[in-house]
Amino acid sequence: MDGIIIIDKNTGLFSRRIGTRVARMFGEKKFGHIGTLDEMATGVLPIAIGNATKMIPFIEENTPNKKEYLFGLRFGIETDSLDILGNEINKSDIIPNEDEIRTACEQIAKSDFQIPPIYSAIHVNGKRAYDLARHGEKIEMKPRPIKIYELEYTGKSGDEYNFRVVCSRGTYVRSIVRDIAKLCGTIATTTYIRRTYTNGFDIKNAHTLDFLENLVNNNGRIDEYLMQLDCALGDIPVINLDDKDAKLYKNGGFIKTGGNDGFYRVYSNKTFIGIGRISSGTLKPKRTL
Repeated sequence: MDGIIIIDKNTGLFSRRIGTRVARMFGEKKFGHIGTLDEMATGVLPIAIGNATKMIPFIEENTPNKKEYLFGLRFGIETDSLDILGNEINKSDIIPNEDEIRTACEQIAKSDFQIPPIYSAIHVNGKRAYDLARHGEKIEMKPRPIKIYELEYTGKSGDEYNFRVVCSRGTYVRSIVRDIAKLCGTIATTTYIRRTYTNGFDIKNAHTLDFLENLVNNNGRIDEYLMQLDCALGDIPVINLDDKDAKLYKNGGFIKTGGNDGFYRVYSNKTFIGIGRISSGTLKPKRTL
């Protein structure tokens, strides 16, 4: 089976572990996740199965560079990982008011750079930052370019303060929490992160692992929840080939087509057969199915 399924990830699991379980349900060994989520995070995690893994680079490059998260924080406590799964390293009695919180959000939304958490998968001197941090090594994380399109405070529930952010790839919610607290003159840690949108995939189309595994255990049609390989390539233009050219294309041949330079979704008789690139009027295969 080839296609993409959107998982509503539950907390406490790593993205790769979820991919392994999903692939097993479909009887496939080859899989890949589009983006990743922290262990504590929940929400949208698209999993590509089989030949759909070939489409991951094109999905990541050609879908809107926007992700949406809901998240919460608790003021007055700081952990080494900037979330509630980490070890407590500091405390404070300073709790900001809501006007201070909103002002901090406005300031952060104007920034084009962010310092990632030391507990992240970013490579530092050839190693993952989180591996270095776990071994007690001091790490200097450099600012990285990001974009925050929207950041709003949505209200308080008990001692938990809730937010919504729309941001670019590479933005860390845990760093946003840290920076909100810093601008308010205090400290905070992240209590939850829920991704509701990524790479054109929406939470409304997501399914939990429990639902899918229950379906499989009861001989249900899990393939009905598998999206087509080209489901997130809508911004890439289409080119249709006849049977002769399609055969040549799938064998790695170049085809004179004319047209503007760039990537194209390639079809034959309404069947998606890969991604090609036109250069100087010639279509060249990039990924074939």
